[in-house]
Amino acid sequence: MQLSEVFYSEAQPIEGYGPGFFRIGGQVIEGSAIIHAEGARSWAGYGDVEAILGMKDKIDFILMGTGETMAPVEAAFREALEEAGIGVEPMASPTACRTYNVLVSEGRRVAAVLLAV
Repeated sequence: MQLSEVFYSEAQPIEGYGPGFFRIGGQVIEGSAIIHAEGARSWAGYGDVEAILGMKDKIDFILMGTGETMAPVEAAFREALEEAGIGVEPMASPTACRTYNVLVSEGRRVAAVLLAV
């Protein structure tokens, strides 16, 4: 098996997560979080759609981490993002963390919006 070192030239990877937190670039974010090429910060939840809409020219879609297990994304939230041309891919938050790291290592224009586990 050949192993390849992964480089993150345009973004910080998600280094870890645990009960109620995410670790990105050495920074711990308590609760839910938004992670994208320009940084990471806390997220107030589905009511904070403006935080994502403000990135619409910088991302093509979001990975929506819905917590410990995959769950439906709130309809109004999804509709607001899709109207702005931002796709939404729901999955469990641990899966979203791993997928985000792979996609940003490929240089993809993606953000992870994660509900805490």
